[in-house]
Amino acid sequence: MSVLARFDMSGKVALLSGAGRGIGAASALALAESGADIAVMARSVNQIESVAERARAMGRRAIAIATDANDADAVKAAVARTANELGRIDTVVSVVGGAMPQPFMNTSDKDLRNSFENNVVNGLRLVRECVPHLLAAAGDRPGGASVVMVSSAIGHLVGRGYVSYGSAKAALDHAVELMAADLNPRIRVNAVAPGAILTEALEIVATNPELKASIENATPLRRLGEPDDIAAAVLYLASSASSYVTGQVLAVDGGTVTTNFNFPIADL
Repeated sequence: MSVLARFDMSGKVALLSGAGRGIGAASALALAESGADIAVMARSVNQIESVAERARAMGRRAIAIATDANDADAVKAAVARTANELGRIDTVVSVVGGAMPQPFMNTSDKDLRNSFENNVVNGLRLVRECVPHLLAAAGDRPGGASVVMVSSAIGHLVGRGYVSYGSAKAALDHAVELMAADLNPRIRVNAVAPGAILTEALEIVATNPELKASIENATPLRRLGEPDDIAAAVLYLASSASSYVTGQVLAVDGGTVTTNFNFPIADL
């Protein structure tokens, strides 16, 4: 098999959460472009239906499933519907998560619980529901199925204002290593850790030329990332191109070695 052919996802089915916009939508379309049929989950029906329609225009089967990642029953139903309608699940990509930056002293117990729920519990729940289907798709092939979690550079970098978000993403990164150990050898588990990516979450950066320039100048590659930069990494980890990779967190952050975007906090 040629190296390029290893990226071919023809005949595979990918289920993606948080796929209505930004990194999730870009990843779904990258997988569809590589031949995969897709199921896309998010709360916004209009957004995920738009993504599914673009995949269908490529000749792929695609279903849009309106799902709240916090609703365990809804997630279970979405996984079952994907397997029933598309016949299998070879890859699951979890893009759910997030938390607003704020000073540690303003971070309540509820904020911490919500961050871990959104960034760790919801993603692991989706994977757990998909495991029986992933095992069936993998058969006896080592690494025959793949899980890709979308983490964040703040899980291993340090910056002011990110205690709840960064702690949760750090936990997710280690969970990836632990899940890989549990699910070896038939299911590979990896993560992508994006840096500053121009999505709706960074709208404040995109609309502030001074702030945008400061982050670009602090990034070794001197630019902000695009959703397709992350989608390309997701495709690599989802496809057989990464068949000898598991338990890894792939940083896609322009070479960032220190936080270049700190929430403004006064010294104590």
